Amino acid sequence: MRRASGFSLIEVLVAFSIMALALGVLYQSGAGSLRAAVLADQTTRAALWGRSLLEAREAVPADGWHESGSTEDGFHWQIGSRPLQDPSELNTLMPLHEVAVTIDWTDRGRRREFRIATVLPQADDDVR
Repeated sequence: MRRASGFSLIEVLVAFSIMALALGVLYQSGAGSLRAAVLADQTTRAALWGRSLLEAREAVPADGWHESGSTEDGFHWQIGSRPLQDPSELNTLMPLHEVAVTIDWTDRGRRREFRIATVLPQADDDVR
């Protein structure tokens, strides 16, 4: 008798199983890359928002700078300042304040946060 040429059912099932595993791995890596790209975009937007908030003033009022708010796309921000405690004599010549901006948002049920800080001089008068 002559044997029929082609693949047996077992060979076809093994080939499909290997292909399904490979596609599953590719899907997972693609989804992970997409999640990382979304998080990088959100972090970049938070950094730009924080920087623009810091650039709103060149100096801090004597009583400090404390504000908060939120954006339409789900970012919440908070600005806080405190006098910089510097033991040197520079602090008496030009009072300085440490200003921190904290931006937080929710990404897939997880709270994310970005913080940026700088030092600004104290304003001579209460300019806002």
